[in-house]
Amino acid sequence: MIKRYTLPEMGNIWSEKNKFQKWLDVEIAVCKAWNKLGKIPDEALKEIIEKTHIDDETVERINELDKVYNHDVLAFVSAVAEQVGENGRYIHLGLTSSDVIDTALALIMRESLDLLIKDVEKLLEVLKENAFKYKNTVMMGRTHGVHAEPMTFGLKFALWYEEFKRNKKRLENAREVISVGTISGAVGTYSNIPPELEELTLKELNLKPEPVANQVIQRDRHAEYMTALAITASSLEKIAVEIRHLQRTEVLEAQEPFKKGQRGSSAMPHKKNPITCERITGLARVIRSNSLPAMEDITLWHERDISHSSVERVILPDSSIALDYILNLTINVLKDLVVYPENMKKNMDKSKGLYFSSKVLVALVEKGLSRDQAYDIVQRNAMKAWDTENLMFKEALLQDPEVMSYLSKEELDKIFDVNEFLKNIDYIYNRVFGREYS
Repeated sequence: MIKRYTLPEMGNIWSEKNKFQKWLDVEIAVCKAWNKLGKIPDEALKEIIEKTHIDDETVERINELDKVYNHDVLAFVSAVAEQVGENGRYIHLGLTSSDVIDTALALIMRESLDLLIKDVEKLLEVLKENAFKYKNTVMMGRTHGVHAEPMTFGLKFALWYEEFKRNKKRLENAREVISVGTISGAVGTYSNIPPELEELTLKELNLKPEPVANQVIQRDRHAEYMTALAITASSLEKIAVEIRHLQRTEVLEAQEPFKKGQRGSSAMPHKKNPITCERITGLARVIRSNSLPAMEDITLWHERDISHSSVERVILPDSSIALDYILNLTINVLKDLVVYPENMKKNMDKSKGLYFSSKVLVALVEKGLSRDQAYDIVQRNAMKAWDTENLMFKEALLQDPEVMSYLSKEELDKIFDVNEFLKNIDYIYNRVFGREYS
């Protein structure tokens, strides 16, 4: 992922240096296991642990050897073995490349998910805070982009909060699924290493053994990681698109923060564009599209090929880095979101009270009319109000003798109380926030 969209902590997790460090962690865990099984002497193990390391110079040496070997694992093994000397021969004993790569990749993905889960937890805090902050901020609910019935702005945040509880669970499930390793040798048959070595190694790394691995950990696990990221990114895009709509000049009910000194357009100095939310949308598309090759990676030839390898070098770091980035962008947007309750009220008035039509319909049916009769009466007056300048829906109803033969003015006044739409908000909040709500 390009530096522009890379935050330091996640960038370090997916750095080349950390990759080699995780490879070394696996190799040392294997050496410790061999030592317990009597294969590597104590002094040799001590020297391996003390002398092997990954720094910038080691990374440079690995890359230098890779240009000769055209095999990064062998280049890595040679580079760290050089640090030890004669006892370096014990490093990578009995292993195949996938034992190291796949087990280390599980460590990196787990580390990555730990950070992403923390990001989601921070976002949940902001969503909850805004849900309660705007719990009673009345606005127009829209369906098909058209005014429907009143709701509150806080309900949007409650809905997103509930969705991100599911996203957190998806990421936690993915963490469980990818936290496996394999130390089983070529085609996974333990031909040069005992199964006990795998048990000891993975216990050291706090990973579970892949029950059957052939030569690689099966890529349905990695696909689950990627789809969890893709769904989470899509949820972020949903929030971003909503804000982009609400920021439109003719709507202007909410607006992403615009910092002091920020400039919106090279040509039009008046512009405040929703560029952050648009960036969230764009990177969500990248993450989502990367989930498809992850699923295609599930199908490998026989016991192993490396068609997945080049794909994963791109999609795993890029998607993890991008999701970390847009999660933090969303947190920042929502923390400082600019909200215009007065515009919400003005926009509601543009409907001329037509959103009460459903309640008038129900009231007429309760008076004994058939649904079709009631619908025709309400629709007739709704269209009259819509097509007549300065005529509100309620006034149209009051002027209709047929309506007034069934409903009194007092009954209409009660029907046209916006709070009737909001009477069950507490019920919804209790379901979402549980005992935390009071």
